[in-house]
Amino acid sequence: MLSFFSSFLAAGILLALVFGYLSFTQTVPARGGDLKIGLIGSPRYVNPIINQTNNTDQDLSALVYSSLMKYDTGGNLAKDLADDYKIGDSGKIYEVFIRKNVKWHDGQNLTIDDVIFTLKLIQDTEYKSQLRSTWQGVEIEKIDDYSIRFKIKNAYAPFLQNLTFGVLPKHLWENVVPSSFPLHEMNLKPVGSGPYKFQKLKKDKNGIIKSMEFKSFEEYFDGKAYIGNLVFNFYPSEDAAIAAWKEKEIESLNSISPANTNLFRDDKNRANTYSLPLPRYFAVFFNQSQNKILGDKNVRLALNQGTNKSGLIGEVINNEGRIADTPILPGMTGYSSSAKKYDFNFDEAKKILENAGWKDADGDGIREKDKQILEITLTTFDWQELTRSAQILQKQWSDLGFKVNLDIKEMSKIQTEVIKPRQYQALLFGEILNLEPDPYSFWHSSQKKDPGLNLALYESRDADKLLEEGRQDLDLNSRSQKYQQLCSIINEDIPAIFLFSPNYIMALDKKVKGEQANTINTPSGRFNQISQWYINTQREWNFLKK
Repeated sequence: MLSFFSSFLAAGILLALVFGYLSFTQTVPARGGDLKIGLIGSPRYVNPIINQTNNTDQDLSALVYSSLMKYDTGGNLAKDLADDYKIGDSGKIYEVFIRKNVKWHDGQNLTIDDVIFTLKLIQDTEYKSQLRSTWQGVEIEKIDDYSIRFKIKNAYAPFLQNLTFGVLPKHLWENVVPSSFPLHEMNLKPVGSGPYKFQKLKKDKNGIIKSMEFKSFEEYFDGKAYIGNLVFNFYPSEDAAIAAWKEKEIESLNSISPANTNLFRDDKNRANTYSLPLPRYFAVFFNQSQNKILGDKNVRLALNQGTNKSGLIGEVINNEGRIADTPILPGMTGYSSSAKKYDFNFDEAKKILENAGWKDADGDGIREKDKQILEITLTTFDWQELTRSAQILQKQWSDLGFKVNLDIKEMSKIQTEVIKPRQYQALLFGEILNLEPDPYSFWHSSQKKDPGLNLALYESRDADKLLEEGRQDLDLNSRSQKYQQLCSIINEDIPAIFLFSPNYIMALDKKVKGEQANTINTPSGRFNQISQWYINTQREWNFLKK
């Protein structure tokens, strides 16, 4: 009997201890674990000043390099290497003070000399950095080993966004001449100061890089990343990457096309699927100089009213995105909910054309006016979603009485043969903004010719004035009001039909926790807080909670 009560008492004490342990402890992230990530495409320049045309390079650079500023999970600018900054002379002087505890992956100290060195490379035409235009005319001055001063001729409200470039180590790159710069092995064996340190790469028998491995950096200034090792596997196509996911070769996949999204959403036991808004939109830009018909505002109005944007989003991007109604998207500074919108109204679109004198007199389904048929050519490139969009628009507009010709170009030719010489009548294309927008290059009349990006060749004195004043206005509310006025003016003039803004889709194995991004500025922005992702957990006493 005594033995029974002793056992019962021991069990009670054990249960009390377990209950007490669970009650007074909490589950917290622990370091360790491996994550295998699939990327579509091959790395070439894991180098922040020449990686702008390759998403794979940008993804890897986001892990390896640090920048003065970066974006947080809410899409807001936050300090990275910068410890503090000051703005003076009405927005024409910026002083940045960097952290003093930053180490390069090889153990050397990072100082302001590294920042200045990187910027000088960007500004030097011989290094052919795609960031050069951003830094033309900016004076750079060293204050001390951890402080820098920037001077610009005119105030520029989004200037802090320019500080998101990755910083290169001067002591490793300073003796590399321009001709050798893109060929140097450090472009594929990078040394940075970010949360992950390059370990090794593997090639196949043909010399093609198949994988790269990175290890969490012990001395990362913002705290060692939780996940110990990242392995990136590279695939030539989305189909190959999806096959790798199914075989469990990878545990994360990015840039998933809308058509394949449900493959991951249906894999509920394994995958968390994220659909993240990006500051980009697709639109049809009218080049009225190439087709006089498009100079008739009634024609542009009818095309706008006759475009079923909701249908496009459902059929082309599987509802993984949102309608774009203005040149600035919802949630961004300057978005105008009151700007004129053009809801789909097929009957109204036909009536507009009839009243403007465009009639189908011979019954062939195509309208005419003064012996001229209602004909336009729609140009885009051979990206699946855009080609499909063009085909749908062709059907919608043909139903209105237009003759619509499609001109589908190879991606490699769209810039040189179409955009640069402005050889198109109507161009289905995308524009990439920043979360804090500066629409100057897209809509100012000075940007009508290459390398400007005013694809509609739009010209308006009122719009020009707002664009010039808006980018210099440091007051957020005032700047927002100017851009709201801009949206109203552009929408009234109809130089383009704004269509949709597709989301960026990624899948992550459910073993990974801590992913909190809800807004990203670029695809690589999903890695901005990767040091907070975790796989392993442990229990910690509540009184130890910070």
